[in-house]
Amino acid sequence: MAIEEINKGFIHEIEGYINSNDDKSLLSLLADEHPADIAEIIDLLNLNDATYLFKLLDSETTAEALMEIDDDDREKILENLSAEEIADEIDELDTDDAADIIAELPEDRVTEVISEIEDDDHAKDIVELLQYDEGTAGSIMAKELIKVKETWKVLTCVSKIRTQAQEVTRVHSIYVVDKQDILKGRLSLKDLLVAPDNTIITDIYIPKVDFVNVDDEIEEVARIMQKYDLEAIPVVDVRNRLLGRITIDDIVDFIKEEAEKDYQMAAGLIEDVEADDSIFELTKARLPWLVLGLFGGLGAASIMGGFDDALLKFPELFYFTPLIAAMAGNVGVQSSAIIVQGLANDNIKGSMFNRMVKEIGLSLVNGIILAGLIFLFGLILNYDISISITIAISLIIVIIIAALIGTFVPLILDKKGIDPAVATGPFITTSNDIFGIFIFFYIAKLILGF
Repeated sequence: MAIEEINKGFIHEIEGYINSNDDKSLLSLLADEHPADIAEIIDLLNLNDATYLFKLLDSETTAEALMEIDDDDREKILENLSAEEIADEIDELDTDDAADIIAELPEDRVTEVISEIEDDDHAKDIVELLQYDEGTAGSIMAKELIKVKETWKVLTCVSKIRTQAQEVTRVHSIYVVDKQDILKGRLSLKDLLVAPDNTIITDIYIPKVDFVNVDDEIEEVARIMQKYDLEAIPVVDVRNRLLGRITIDDIVDFIKEEAEKDYQMAAGLIEDVEADDSIFELTKARLPWLVLGLFGGLGAASIMGGFDDALLKFPELFYFTPLIAAMAGNVGVQSSAIIVQGLANDNIKGSMFNRMVKEIGLSLVNGIILAGLIFLFGLILNYDISISITIAISLIIVIIIAALIGTFVPLILDKKGIDPAVATGPFITTSNDIFGIFIFFYIAKLILGF
C-alpha cells in the first residue's frame, strides 16, 4: 500500500485486529507493507497499539521501520521493550543505525542491551562506534563494507567478496588494503570480472580513492561527497587504516537535519521543536528571540522619542519610518542568507576586502534604484523637495549599512565557531531595524537642520 493510502479506515482496521488479538489477519494485512509504511502506521497508532504491532512483526521488518519512526515515538516504544527484544532489533541493523539506537537508550539500559546481542562482533563494532564524538565521521560510519587484500588473486578475491557481501546491505565500492589494513585504493567490479583468475589484485586496483578521517566533521564529509558525487566514502584513522564507510543516505539525513535546524534558527527558534510539542517546549524555543525583538523595538522607539520635535515639524518622516526599518531588515536578511548558504556549501571565495567592495557596489545600485522610486513618489505627492532628498539619501545609506551587517556578521560568527544561521533571523532584522531608524533620523537632522 502506498503511503498516501494509509487513511483512517485502514488504521481503524488495524486497531480492530489488535483489539480482538487477531494476529493472523493483522499479519496478512501488513504482509506486503514496506518498512517505511510500517513506520508511518506505527506513528499513527497510540502507544499501546504501536507496541503490540511492533512486537508482533518480525525483527527484520521492524528493525528497518525503527529508523523511520519519529524520535519521540521510537523512544516510547523502546521503553516498552525488554533488553532482549531491543537486542533482536539491533541484530538486524547495520552498525551505524544500531549505534544510533543504542545511543538513545538510558545509560542503565545500554550495557544490558549490548550484553543481549547474539553476534559478538556486531556488539563489539557498535561499542566502538559509540566511542566517537558526536558530529564526527566516526559517529555515523558503518563497519560493514567490502575489502580485499592487495596480495590476493582474483579467484580468492571473488570468494572472499561473496562471504563479506552477506553482511552488507548494499555494495557501493570494493576497497583494497594491505596486510595492516592500510587503505591502498579501490577495485572496479568490471576489472575484477574481466581479469584472469590468477591475476593479483595489486595489478588491477585503482590507487586513487577519496577518503575521510574518522575525526573529520560531518560537514566536511558532506562537502567531499557532494563535490565528487560519491555514493559512499571510506573512513580511515590517523595511520590510514580502513575503519568503515559512510553512505549517501547517512549524509542526506544529516543535511536534512541541518537544514531543518538552520530554518528554525533563521525563524527565531533556539531549539529543535515540532508542531506537536508541548506549549512549554514551544515557548522555550520561541520566547528568547521574541524578547530580543521586544527590546529591539523598545530601542527603536527610544530613538524615535529623541526626535519628537522633528516628527512634529516634519510629519512625513514618521510616515516613512516603517519603510526604512523594513528595507533595512529585508536587505540584511537577504545578504546574510546568501553568505550563510555560501558558508554551508564552502564556496565563499576571495578576501574580505573584495567582498566588502562588491557588497557596497551591489547595495549602491539597489539603493539608487529604490531611492529614485521613493523620490518620484515624493514628487507625485507634492512633498517638499528636501524631504524627498532626505528619504532617498537615507534609504541608500541604510541599504548599504544593512547589507554590510548582513554580510559580515555571519562571516564573523563562522570565524568564532558559532553557527552563522543565527544571523539570518531576528538577530539581523532587529539590529538593522535599530540602525536603520537611527541613520534615517540622523541624516534627516543633518539635511533638514532640526
